[in-house]
Amino acid sequence: MKPGSEIATLGGGCFWCLEAVFEQMVGVESVVSGYCGGHLDNPGYAAVCDGRTGHAEVVQITFDATQCSFREILEVFFAIHDPTTLNRQGNDVGTQYRSAIFYHTAEQRQVAASLIAELDSDRLWAGPIVTELLPRPTFFAAEPYHQQYFRRNPDQGYCQVVVSPKLAKFRRKFANRLKANR
Repeated sequence: MKPGSEIATLGGGCFWCLEAVFEQMVGVESVVSGYCGGHLDNPGYAAVCDGRTGHAEVVQITFDATQCSFREILEVFFAIHDPTTLNRQGNDVGTQYRSAIFYHTAEQRQVAASLIAELDSDRLWAGPIVTELLPRPTFFAAEPYHQQYFRRNPDQGYCQVVVSPKLAKFRRKFANRLKANR
């Protein structure tokens, strides 16, 4: 990792959605789709989707903290998924789709807790935020075919119906945080 780089690990539904958005954000150096928070080493996609491992689909984001802060990462995260639905995002249902922030440092924990409290008090959603705030367990990269999925499969049905609208929302709401040439 380069000096000034940090890592954020977030779960907010299907990892394809989060990956497609964050790889277009200024300051983000890399995004890896994977699994976190379960009880099995090296889980595979089928086992995670069956709900047998306890893992969430997550993205591990390496970002340049001099270009974007952890709070800015979280502001985008909360804008592109529904943090009030327990174990689901839209039609994606199961614990693997839960909303979670796996913090890497005490500072990340504090920033996340503070932002969650702030957003809850602003009552942006009808219900309270149910996003888990947990210490980062071991991260397992997803299979290669999941990496950069949207970029490689923009015309796939799920990408058109679910990923594209989240990406469009990011581009609209955070145009100032969009990398050039995207």
